[in-house]
Amino acid sequence: MRTLQNSVAADRVGHAYLFCGPRGTGKTTSARLLAKAVNCLHEDVGQRPCDECRICQAVATGRFLDLIEIDAASNTGVDDIRDLRDKINFAPSDGRFKVYIIDEVHMLSTAAFNALLKTLEEPPPHVKFVLATTEEHKVPITIKSRCQQFNFRLLTEAEIIARLQWLAAQEAFTMEPEALTMIARQGAGSLRDAESLLDQLVMAPDDVITAERAQNVLGVASHTAVMSLVNAWLNRDGAAGLGIIHQALGTGTDARQFCRQMVAYLRQLLLLQAAGAEIPLEATAEEKIEMLAQAQRAPRQGLIEAVKRFNEAALMPSSSWQPQLPLELAFIELLPPEPAAAVPAPLAAAPRPQAEPAPEPVVAQTVVAAAPTNAMAPPPKAAALTLALIQSHWREMVNRAGQENKNLPALLNMGKPLAVEGHTAVIGFDYPIFKMKFDDTRGAAQLLADILGELMGQPCGIRAVNTSDYTIPVDKKDFEALANEFGGVVSED
Repeated sequence: MRTLQNSVAADRVGHAYLFCGPRGTGKTTSARLLAKAVNCLHEDVGQRPCDECRICQAVATGRFLDLIEIDAASNTGVDDIRDLRDKINFAPSDGRFKVYIIDEVHMLSTAAFNALLKTLEEPPPHVKFVLATTEEHKVPITIKSRCQQFNFRLLTEAEIIARLQWLAAQEAFTMEPEALTMIARQGAGSLRDAESLLDQLVMAPDDVITAERAQNVLGVASHTAVMSLVNAWLNRDGAAGLGIIHQALGTGTDARQFCRQMVAYLRQLLLLQAAGAEIPLEATAEEKIEMLAQAQRAPRQGLIEAVKRFNEAALMPSSSWQPQLPLELAFIELLPPEPAAAVPAPLAAAPRPQAEPAPEPVVAQTVVAAAPTNAMAPPPKAAALTLALIQSHWREMVNRAGQENKNLPALLNMGKPLAVEGHTAVIGFDYPIFKMKFDDTRGAAQLLADILGELMGQPCGIRAVNTSDYTIPVDKKDFEALANEFGGVVSED
């Protein structure tokens, strides 16, 4: 902008400019300011634009007829540019110059660019062009060579915060610091996006925008949730990580937005790890200390993989019937195949649980000790399959399953024995994603059925269910015993 100001002050404004940069960084706004400056009526050239003369006021309110804005995304054809060339020779109606702003110029067709090229080579003296684009590489080199190019950058978090604070002062509302930071980070360097988000949050004059409102309306996770999820990954704590995810989603956080926040945060950790503590970060001193500790713990390749996983999840369509699934999978796939906690010793070498009913461990021990090694040997008397018996052997089942498939223990630790249906053990998973993953693991159900059958001395089956969708059946004998205890009578119906 300083270069443009100097050009205006020296009355040496070029005939064509190319403004390049990401969306929301001020390209079109700067083009309008340039249109003001070259037509401003202030006597001191160095004070233009003055924002006080009738020309400046007309531009600000959209009434200046010599400022023509063209959306190249909607006017891509050669006929549109030819129409511009036919009208360009007419003198300005009010100002000194006619200013043409062509937004998203990279959308023009090849024929349209060729037609524009002739006009840029020999423009009338009363015409100025400003071409704006978010994709500079799509603009032909022949067009670039006829323009003065200015590259716009994304704004820093501090710059966006300063602008938002100024707007809050102008509109007489206040914002909590955490809400201000949240909006600035969501803007991702785009001031226009940040201002749009602010508009969504302001409800009335003298309003107070709280962090809680910002989090609910914007669908973002708190910075604490993001940092905690990274800690859960580094600690290999699947249960804690999934708890953080579901707690955030339960408070209105958008799953894809959570993924984007994870990508941004993990990227900063990667930069910290690669370049050291001197790299500038948009974080508080306390946050930077925590991030440095995490960067030192995280494996380099693991960080790279985490960024890729969450970035892929952020790009998944949000119309899925389970929109949280990509986020959950991104986290789960980063966990090691083995459980993070130490695996308990096999049941045979462990002390017998105190809470077990007395008769059942005896039967279970007999079954294990007398497991048939010869097909001709008579099998032991099978014990009735009960939930308590399955629970007493659950850890041994998980350990044996892990010897055959190293990925199963981590998955089974997310489930639990829920009920017994005849000779079938029902395993309940609190979250559908784990039930789906169990069903999709080839041979998992049969492997567990074989292990349980060996322990019980009888053929057994395994069925996985979602805990919330399953109704635990009530055994008639148990119901009769309960009724007798309270003096009731059970009907045959």
